Formats: sequence, C-alpha cells, structure tokens
Amino acid sequence: MHIVQDLKVHEQQNAACIQTLIFVFSKLCATEEILSMENPPTNDVESLSLNSQSESSSSNSSTTQMSVEEKFRIVRSIGEECIQEEELLNLLTKKPQPICYDGFEPSGRMHIAQGVMKTINVNKLTSAGCKVKIWIADWFAQLNNKMGGDLGRIQTVGRYLIEIWKAAGMNLDGGQVEFLWSSEEINSRPHEYWPLVMDIARRNKLPRIMRCCQIMGRNEQEELTAAQIFYPCMQCADIFFLKADICQLGMDQRKVNVLAREYCDDIKRKNKPIILSHHMLPGLLQGQEKMSKSDSSSAIFMEDEEAEVNLKIKKAYCPPNVVDGNPCLEYIKYIVFPWFNEFKVERKAENGGEKSFTSYEELVADYEKGELHPADLKPALSKALNRILQPVRDHFKNDENAKALLKRVKGFKVTK
Repeated sequence: MHIVQDLKVHEQQNAACIQTLIFVFSKLCATEEILSMENPPTNDVESLSLNSQSESSSSNSSTTQMSVEEKFRIVRSIGEECIQEEELLNLLTKKPQPICYDGFEPSGRMHIAQGVMKTINVNKLTSAGCKVKIWIADWFAQLNNKMGGDLGRIQTVGRYLIEIWKAAGMNLDGGQVEFLWSSEEINSRPHEYWPLVMDIARRNKLPRIMRCCQIMGRNEQEELTAAQIFYPCMQCADIFFLKADICQLGMDQRKVNVLAREYCDDIKRKNKPIILSHHMLPGLLQGQEKMSKSDSSSAIFMEDEEAEVNLKIKKAYCPPNVVDGNPCLEYIKYIVFPWFNEFKVERKAENGGEKSFTSYEELVADYEKGELHPADLKPALSKALNRILQPVRDHFKNDENAKALLKRVKGFKVTK
C-alpha cells in the first residue's frame, strides 16, 4: 500500500516560504537554548515541552536523516489549516520526537474518512518522527450520550475501531503510535487531570464554552445537558494532560483547540499547542456537508462489501464539469491520490481510452473540460476504494475476534 501523499504541488507553492523559515530558525537554533515552560496547575504535568525526551530515541535512522524541511513538508501537508506554521517549524527544528494528539468518540461504525484518512495522516506523522497519541474518548462518548450512554457498548466500539486501523495499514510498529483510553488514563492520574479541567472552566465564561459545541456534533441552539457543557473543558485539558505538541484533529474540532491556545495566554505559557486541522470529507449525496454515521448512504464504511461501495458511488452526487462541492472528486483528492499517488481510469477507446492521472490538478482539468465524464470516473473511483478496503474486509472475515466485534457493533443503535 502506498500512503505517502504526492507533495509536488505543496513544494511548488511553499518552497520559498519554507526556505525562509528554515534559514531563520537555523540561525536561532545556533544561539538559543530551548525555552522552558511554565507549569500548568499541577507541577507533574509538563506539556508542550520542546525538550528532548528519552522516548525520542526510538526514532528510526531514516527519520534522523530526514531534514527539517522534509519533516515540515510532510507534517504540514496533513492540515487544511495550520496555527501557526512558524511554531511548527520551530518545534520540528528543536524536538526530535514531537507528540501529536488525535482523539475520537467510539460512537458507531467507522466511515472511510475516519479509517483511511486517519491511517494516511498517522503514517505521515510517524514517518516524520512524531509520536502519535490516539485518545479513545470513551468517557466523552458517554458524556455525549453516544450508544445511549452505555459505557460497555462504547468500549466495544472502541476495540472495533482499533481493529480497523490495524487492518487498514496504520503503522503500529516501533511504539510511535499509542492508543489511550480516556477512562483509564484519567482514573490513573486524577490528581493531574481534574485540576486542569477546573482551571480551564474557571477561566472561561459559559458563552465561550458554548461556542465549542461543534466538537460534539452539536450547535449552540440545542438544549445541552450539563455533561455536554462540561465536555469542552475536558477536551481542552486533554491536550495538556497528554503533553501534546500538535493537535491533529478535523476542522470541526478547531474551536476547542483554539481554546487551548487561549488558555496558554491566560496562564502565560509561551509554547502553545500547534493546531493542524485536516479537511472534512462531505457526504456522498447532494447538499451533505459532512458524513453521517446515522445515514449509511452518506458515506463509505470501512467494512462495506464491494457491491455496497459500487452502489453508493453510483448514486453519489457527481455533476459533469463541476468540481466545487463534488464529493466524488473529494474522495479522489483526499483518499485515492494519497494512497496510490495516481488515479487510473479504464474506458473505451472512443471515450478517450485508458488514462492514469498522476496529479489531482491534471484530473480536475480534464473533468472541467468534459474530457472525463462521471460515467467513467465513478467506476474507477469504486475500483480504487475497493482495493483499499479489501484487507479490512478480509480481516473481519478471517479473524474471529474482529468478526465478533463487528457483529456486536452492527447490532447497536446509533444515538445522537
């Protein structure tokens, strides 16, 4: 499986900026000591530190030989937005193994964005020498009433999701990826966690916390439970509790990550968590801004059968000559190209013959001109997606534990 994104376009767009940043920080690094950070509410927690740690010795030799510029290109390519690029470069220059935080609520079956895009992003981060802490937010799912608030079911879903990432090809060798259950970690160090939560809550007004409701799939107009209002304070605390240097989450989590940076201002902490927000794939049908686990037609799920994938893509919104708001093109841009570094179209000679696109820009140019029709694009997209998903299907058919987990998860009712 090839899961390194084609970065040629990023290189052309950002080369001058990167070279300037590299020059500036190389001069700074020659004369500056790494800045120490002020302690958070409990002295035991030293999050966001640029200091080298013993765990950084696990970085492999290829990563050690990689230039800071190369690391920056790889890590930066993950995010649709980065706050701030200068801070990211500074971090990669000074810390051999930055800690990246990603988290998820175990709330139902896994769609392809959560499965494949996360695998791609995590593998990029580890290839650049980062350590990735994946926060299995079981308590948060319970707070948000997922699976009807049944913690046992939530944890079953969590185990099912881990099985998918293993089968999808997430690089779990070498200890650079760590799965952490929120309930276990918080219970093991409550004296560190809860003072952080309380301090964040104390320093913010209710309207500011309410603006973070998007992170739970809610909006400010909904009638929230007290647990859901407490949720953003806890997620903000997670960043410091996990000693994260980089928050690598979706654009829908941006507001709480910004809250964490504002908290650093409040406590006069110099080094803030860097926000690296990845793109959110839309639903497959017209007008669906995002995928929905409660609407099976809105997304491809990781263990969908080949026929299901073919049917969903066949029905997907894909207007001829139109690029903006076209979910099929977004699947190709964010899933197929990063996975294969190409997109192959098989068609009759009278329709243009077979063609392999080596960049998304090349494909878009043909599509806008009408030289690539949806009737040819859709079968090619289905074929590519099925190639990616086949190892996952095989795992859930052949591994008895995975098969049992999937059967249980499919029997659970998804609650909002």
